[in-house]
Amino acid sequence: MEYQEYLELVDKINYHMDLYYNQDAPEISDFDYDQLMLQLKKVEGEHPEWVKEDSPTRRIGGTTKREAGVEVTHNVPMLSIQDVFSKEEVEDWVKQVKALHKDAAFSVEEKIDGLSMTLRYQDGNLTLAETRGDGRVGEDVTLNALVIPDVKKKIAIQGYLELRGEVYMSHEDFERFNESQEKLGKKTAANPRNLAAGTLRQLDSGVVKERGLRMYVFNVQQASGNELEGMEHIQALTYLSNMGIYVVPHKQCREIGEIFDEIDSIGDRRGELPYDIDGAVVKLDQVAYRQDFPAGSKYSAGHIAYKYPPEEKEVEIEEIEVAVGRTGKMTFRARFKEPVRLCGTNVQRATLHNIDFIQNMGISPGCKAICRKQGEIIPAIIRVTKQSEASYEAPRNCPICGHTLMREEETCDIYCNNPSCPAQVKRTIAYFAGKGAMDIKNFGTVYVEQLVDLGYLKDMADIYTLKNHREELIEQGIMGKEKNTDKILQAIEDSKQNDAYMLLTGLAIRNVGKVSAKEIMKHFRDIWELSQASIDTLTNLPDVGEITASCIYNYFREAQNLEMLKKLNDSGVNLKALSQGDNTGALEGLTFVVTGTLPTLGRKEVGELIENNGGKNTGSVSKKTNYLVAGEAAGSKLAKAVELGIPVITEEELLRMIENTN
Repeated sequence: MEYQEYLELVDKINYHMDLYYNQDAPEISDFDYDQLMLQLKKVEGEHPEWVKEDSPTRRIGGTTKREAGVEVTHNVPMLSIQDVFSKEEVEDWVKQVKALHKDAAFSVEEKIDGLSMTLRYQDGNLTLAETRGDGRVGEDVTLNALVIPDVKKKIAIQGYLELRGEVYMSHEDFERFNESQEKLGKKTAANPRNLAAGTLRQLDSGVVKERGLRMYVFNVQQASGNELEGMEHIQALTYLSNMGIYVVPHKQCREIGEIFDEIDSIGDRRGELPYDIDGAVVKLDQVAYRQDFPAGSKYSAGHIAYKYPPEEKEVEIEEIEVAVGRTGKMTFRARFKEPVRLCGTNVQRATLHNIDFIQNMGISPGCKAICRKQGEIIPAIIRVTKQSEASYEAPRNCPICGHTLMREEETCDIYCNNPSCPAQVKRTIAYFAGKGAMDIKNFGTVYVEQLVDLGYLKDMADIYTLKNHREELIEQGIMGKEKNTDKILQAIEDSKQNDAYMLLTGLAIRNVGKVSAKEIMKHFRDIWELSQASIDTLTNLPDVGEITASCIYNYFREAQNLEMLKKLNDSGVNLKALSQGDNTGALEGLTFVVTGTLPTLGRKEVGELIENNGGKNTGSVSKKTNYLVAGEAAGSKLAKAVELGIPVITEEELLRMIENTN
């Protein structure tokens, strides 16, 4: 691996670490993340000269969230446990321990998938609860911990005691939360771990209490002036359990065979547990022995965590269900003849990516296949074990409106090009009104769906006729009472003045998002001029390829689409490119990357400033980057820019580049 590739890998892992630990919104599975970390460790082992102090292999967890509590420096660092992925690695570690301490015993425990919290007690009173944060500094979440029923506010132990445990959410409480969200038309949570993490960081302890969190204690971090001082690990857990404190399920093992049996036993029952686990912890029972086996600055000594391979089950596929997405793209799901239990939930459907995936894998009704929950969240088919007699043919007509389907050239995507297809109308209108497009404040998906169902909205342009039905809308309470209805109607009126690129974004033309729409409208006076552009004209624009050009061209050849544009125009919606005159062209042809914390401007503001002056703002450093705009804590992007010889400038120097050209 080259140094540049190493830096790209570091960037990628940092991105996913932030999503997991700080945003509670991971995009990849734990398994895929673990594989990236293993790859990074291997590369750093081969090239120790590349390793920086802030490498992901040397950091623990995330950063603290100030809005959720006051920062706390840990008495005892809350380090991670080193992961291993094979029983051979477990055996090697046990042999190392036994070679030094023949009498060593081990506690094999469920590795519950939640987030760590430490509890501090003084003379039996809970004085502080803290999250892990970056391993050395966490957050004070004491008020939230007090409403978790498993957390004891008072215990009959004098002196000082510090306990560490795992906060989690049960499957039952997780499903209850998502059912409530669905009824309210709100976003559901992806998995119990993310919901538990977000809940513990809530500012309102009432929300924490209502959602339901649980906690298992898995370690005594520190004890002085009481009976727990000097106790071995399992003895301490037993003592705490006898006092009514919930401790992690565990079993004492002395030999490798016993350890393997318990690891297998935990693995066999993980699908029936009322909570998620992501492995089994093997922990030295004799606390004094642990420091003889340090695992580095990131990991606590005397522990390893065996990570199970993703759980898989064989299923029989009864039907391939076809649905229509917002853009008209066909989506496919496999429905099983019988549901299977995976990672604690009943599963009867799995995602099928596209028609090529289905046909290349040999998936068809009647076949048998292996289903796995990717990241223990999304069910997916990973291989066919027994094919059926007939192969699956791609659908020819839209299952909703019957319109002939089209396969996009050089892709595996099949589309319904009927803009009036009922399956697309609700999602298309909601997208048009959303923050990424016309940004009509407080006009959410729930309102759109109700208005479509009641016949008020048939396309995007009908949004601007809602003011004609004000009295009816208030009387029926569709958008709330008079005050809220008028607030939304005014937001609709205000959106008429938006720049044309926002309208172009809202039209939901395939392959035309907000960034590309903004770039495209720099080259046309208004939407009408764009509608007359040839494919050749469009392909000559920056970052517009043949497929995107064809999508734009074909959109404006549809009579229904032109009629809708006329309705928008007649309603007073702006179709002119307002920002075109604001573009100074000072940064024309230059590509920038912005990183770190800048003195006065946010990254979004700087990005817009660059684009409004003709430049291109991208997220990653490459040979095509002309300048890196760097602030404090610039990190690996700065290192990569230096490596590639790319000029690094400050916010002040960027502003000077723009001013000097004006």
